[in-house]
Amino acid sequence: LKHGAVQDKLFLPGLRKLDMLRRAGFFGRMLSVRLEFGYWVFEGDLQPIQRPSWNYRKEDGGGMILDMMCHWRYVLDNLFGEVKSVSCLGTTHIPKRWDEAGQPYEATADDAAYATCELIGHNGEPVIAQLNMSWATRVRRDDLVTFHVDGTHGSAVAGLSSCRAQAHVATPRPVWNPDEKQNMNFFDQWQEIPDSQVYDNGFKIQWEHFIRHVVEDAPYRWTLPEGAKGVQLVEAALESWKERRWVDVKPLKV
Repeated sequence: LKHGAVQDKLFLPGLRKLDMLRRAGFFGRMLSVRLEFGYWVFEGDLQPIQRPSWNYRKEDGGGMILDMMCHWRYVLDNLFGEVKSVSCLGTTHIPKRWDEAGQPYEATADDAAYATCELIGHNGEPVIAQLNMSWATRVRRDDLVTFHVDGTHGSAVAGLSSCRAQAHVATPRPVWNPDEKQNMNFFDQWQEIPDSQVYDNGFKIQWEHFIRHVVEDAPYRWTLPEGAKGVQLVEAALESWKERRWVDVKPLKV
């Protein structure tokens, strides 16, 4: 039986560039990861909605944690380190929305979540991951999702397509002085990682890997148990929110 799970975010150009930096040892000892995800989804009264209304009804399977934590699990595991534990807080910032027919309804699902994860890095080092995700935020960053990675030898920020890096030797030396206007443009102090190859559609790339696995018995690691790990993190995050505590994420037994 050949099986697999969709893990499309791993094939985004920005994350592939970030993974290249990791494999090259650019970060040194990895310290932390900060994920910022989301944008403003209109309520539906003044402007049309740009996401389906069921996303905001718990009874219909909606919710930010259920929607996105499964994706962050495979991104964290593959790029930064195995998830060891999670602390998560979900909330419903916008309690009233309007559906596709223009009818108001109660938003019963979480539209934002704020999580912290402890990771075991690929070299055994402790890595802290902060995950902020919201459908009620306005974007002032490079992309709709950004991954900011800090390490002893360098840092990088990746979006869907681009990735920018700052090496230890190129790190500026700012001084805290609230009495003077900031004259450093910190955004200009990062180096763009070039497109060194053609980046095809992520879903297509993974489908090609899976077809080769089925037809040629080629290696394929994005299996059903890997997908189950995503559900495991969702359940742990929901448990953490409900019980207001850290929850350990134990190795999944298949």
